[in-house]
Amino acid sequence: MKYYCIIPAHNEEAFMGVTLQSLAAQTVLPAKAVVVNDNSTDGTAAIVQQFAAQYPWITLVNKQSDAVHMPGSKVIQAFNAGYATVDEGYDIIVKLDADLILPPDYFETVLEAFKADDTVGMVGGFAYIEKNGDWILESLTDKDHIRGAFKAYRKALFTQMGGLRTAMGWDTADELIAKFHNWKVVTIERLKVKHLKPTGANYNKAARYKQGEAFYTLGYGLLITTIAGAKLAMRKNKPLLFIDYIKGFMKAKREKRALLVTKDQARWIRAYRFKKMKEKIFG
Repeated sequence: MKYYCIIPAHNEEAFMGVTLQSLAAQTVLPAKAVVVNDNSTDGTAAIVQQFAAQYPWITLVNKQSDAVHMPGSKVIQAFNAGYATVDEGYDIIVKLDADLILPPDYFETVLEAFKADDTVGMVGGFAYIEKNGDWILESLTDKDHIRGAFKAYRKALFTQMGGLRTAMGWDTADELIAKFHNWKVVTIERLKVKHLKPTGANYNKAARYKQGEAFYTLGYGLLITTIAGAKLAMRKNKPLLFIDYIKGFMKAKREKRALLVTKDQARWIRAYRFKKMKEKIFG
């Protein structure tokens, strides 16, 4: 199976080289890796060019955009700019962040999971962050969720869902849409990815309501948003974020924001979320 990687990068000179070296050390190399230099003002592009000179499967795409880092939209717009440059000759398309260290057999193991079951649509490992000299699980989500930093999609699923949504919540929408269409989402616990930069480190104050808006555009409804928002705020050890999430949800509702999913999918998602909640409560 052939896999292509698309790597959006904005001012990642501190991590870009480490990420590409990690990719070059894979036991199964990508057929193509496109790094999208998204309006960087540092040495990101120069680092990518150095690697591209050594590895012909690495290419650089330069993109101009707003410098403000808003969750979801900016990174997927950059991903799409990279995706537009590749052909259809892949079996697996991968969205990677530019601040990762992957275990050497990461993609060999991911491809094995795809080969083993034709109904597997998405595969990924787990993110670990450094804390007091140790690498610990970055436990912002449930263990059946693949972090947006390293997502691998089967071509048939990627095509069926029409690519990735350019909004915060894209990395939840994709999995829910996959499950709606009866694809399996597989997480592999032994694949420990070192995440070198904390999630949301570049977000500004204008982004604080975005999570609540994302809950709305995923079709959650107020009850599920309340439960999911409280859970996420506690996981981040910032209980007051819950207020921002609810404000963001209500703001999106007042403005009648377009959903990231269809109405049928939104109904299915609410039923699915309620089912998962009941399973956790009652076993």
